[in-house]
Amino acid sequence: MNRSGDVHLRTWTLRFMALLAADTHDQLAWLSEREVATKDVVEEVELLCRVSEGLAERGAFEPGHLHDLRAIGRRLAEIDADGRVGLWAEALATDPAWDDIRLLARRFLITTPGDRRQPLPGPVRPYTGGP
Repeated sequence: MNRSGDVHLRTWTLRFMALLAADTHDQLAWLSEREVATKDVVEEVELLCRVSEGLAERGAFEPGHLHDLRAIGRRLAEIDADGRVGLWAEALATDPAWDDIRLLARRFLITTPGDRRQPLPGPVRPYTGGP
């Protein structure tokens, strides 16, 4: 992977961790304009946790900073199939796993160098086919 790709993935990981670390009411406010499936969040975070291992090997993260990402991955793996169904806003309100993940994401951001005051991600604009 190239250097700019590593920077992009590191930034995306930090932004997603900021979303996971946000207070529940901030997450719900962000989600009020979106329909985000719980399974999509779980899959994205699991992918970021796996990719971060390679990023650490290439120096984009320190190996010691991955402890909390690994813990997040393990906690996500504990969410059963029923807990992955439906909208994430509903899961945030009913599944205590997300409280655990919030704390782990906060700890990761605190221990990882960089700007941990990441804004919540903006809406993704639909692809229009042009540049």
